[in-house]
Amino acid sequence: MSTLDLPTLDGPERRVYWAVRDCWTLVRRELVHLIRQPSIIAWQLGFPIVSVLLFVYVFGSAMDVGGGADYVSYAMPGMFAMTMAFGFMNTAMAVAVEKERGVIDRFRSMPMAPSAVVTGRGISDVLHAALDLAVLAAIALVIGWRSDGGLLASLAAFALLLWLRFALIWIGVLIGLLVPNTEAAGNLFALAFPFGMVSSVFTPPSLMPDWLGAIAMWNPVSATAGAIRDLFGNPMPTGGSWIEANALPMAVIWPLLITAVFLPLAVRKYQRLSD
Repeated sequence: MSTLDLPTLDGPERRVYWAVRDCWTLVRRELVHLIRQPSIIAWQLGFPIVSVLLFVYVFGSAMDVGGGADYVSYAMPGMFAMTMAFGFMNTAMAVAVEKERGVIDRFRSMPMAPSAVVTGRGISDVLHAALDLAVLAAIALVIGWRSDGGLLASLAAFALLLWLRFALIWIGVLIGLLVPNTEAAGNLFALAFPFGMVSSVFTPPSLMPDWLGAIAMWNPVSATAGAIRDLFGNPMPTGGSWIEANALPMAVIWPLLITAVFLPLAVRKYQRLSD
């Protein structure tokens, strides 16, 4: 499409219209890439699947989370949350690749809304995350996990998982724009690993040393994991702390705060790439 085919963005309504349309164009682009390269899904689900096999089948029989809770029922909601949390590094890698290959520079040279590249990436990654979550939930059902919270509560739990993923996308976009190349982005996986592991994903923070347990309790991943365990009707042993008792509201508040901070930073960094 040439520049002459696009109307002038001279009013708020027209700007909003083109921002939404450009965003949807980039979302469709990402979905086409996903359809043509289904191996991407298998690659990104590799770590969660291996983790399920290790912690449920290899270590599960030796794990005791207290209260007589079944470990599969405790661990699987945590695995859902961890998969959503680790996804932001996939976003960072994808953005870094497009920046290094000059794709983002080509976008910047086109008559399109400046926010579309960032928001398009965010929406497409949420759709991708929904597919990842559906596959992981199917695997969980196969190994014996069940939701006892009812249909509406279960849907709310999955919505909270996507809400966390949506918020962390903006951290991934910002990282992808900040790192100099894809190699540097790949090295950051080692830094992201503790973000998901030092949480209530695999074991209650109350069973950890006090200082580590405090960090795990206030981890946004723990809030989402605790909230969805409650919604799924799965066992939720806690130490009785305020943050654990208020996991559900914190599962809404943490992503909201993350989005409020990192979405504007990501958009601003994209707009200033040539500075």
